[in-house]
Amino acid sequence: MSRVEIEQGAVRIDAAIIAAGFAIEPALVQPLMHEGKITGLCEHGVDRDAGNFRLTFFHGRRRLRLVVDAAGNVIERSVANVRGRGHRVRRASPTSERRKREAL
Repeated sequence: MSRVEIEQGAVRIDAAIIAAGFAIEPALVQPLMHEGKITGLCEHGVDRDAGNFRLTFFHGRRRLRLVVDAAGNVIERSVANVRGRGHRVRRASPTSERRKREAL
């Protein structure tokens, strides 16, 4: 398999594609997934992106993101360094900012 296969809602991806994104050997992908050191998620496109899938994989502080069409062709690929997972930046809501000002 040299691309992504999508069949009955299940997604299969060649380990070589993931390995290339993280600069590791393909043989390491499955063991790292079993250990939870490579994680991923799959999102289905809606509206103008209907039929496409966005596959995102994380390993350490690296993120591999693939956009795949319904035929399994990778149409977009990006690799990025990300901050620690679970450390999202939270913006204060206008209500909480107003409360802070009122408390002063």
